[in-house]
Amino acid sequence: MNHSSLPHASRRDVLKTSAAGAAIASSGGAIGAATAAPLAEAAPPRAKVSFKVNGKGQNLELDTRTTLLDALREHLHLTGSKKGCDHGQCGACTVIVNGRRINSCLSLAVMHEGDEVTTIEGLGSPDNLHPMQAAFVKHDGYQCGYCTPGQICSAVSVLEEIHAGVPSHVTQDIAAGPPITVEEMRERMSGNICRCGAYSNIAEAMAEVAGIKA
Repeated sequence: MNHSSLPHASRRDVLKTSAAGAAIASSGGAIGAATAAPLAEAAPPRAKVSFKVNGKGQNLELDTRTTLLDALREHLHLTGSKKGCDHGQCGACTVIVNGRRINSCLSLAVMHEGDEVTTIEGLGSPDNLHPMQAAFVKHDGYQCGYCTPGQICSAVSVLEEIHAGVPSHVTQDIAAGPPITVEEMRERMSGNICRCGAYSNIAEAMAEVAGIKA
């Protein structure tokens, strides 16, 4: 066979041909993907939950990912509880559930079937303040006020914890129960952050309600 009569292809020609073929193949795949019908996104699961908020029964159907804080603010329009860090580190979202304070941003609403929730709106009203609310006003236990609802809910629960004999990190004698002291109250309130720095005034307000000297 006379090889000189065969067409000669250089290395550059081979590379050009391969690149062109790859481009055609990829464009065909892209066209096919573009014309394919998009997959429908599955709706997030929802669930019904019933609980009492400030003494009133509430029945909601929520995305199961909804936090108690968002249920209160976005669905029940109780905006006193604030969203600060949304990570359970600032205490602005503190509410009282079955007599105990919790960070509502860390708790799913659907976990509270049958529970009793108390927010700042349920503690008192402008015409009938809770003693802790009145003490905060008297002692200027706030500045910007953003953290105040959580501070007050936590302060109310702190005094109830001490009266119930629940020890804290600074309780000296667990068997004897915690005393009502400023040190005890400050330790228990350490999870509620006030960026304005009204801590001393908050301590004075709590001390007045507790009946001790700050």
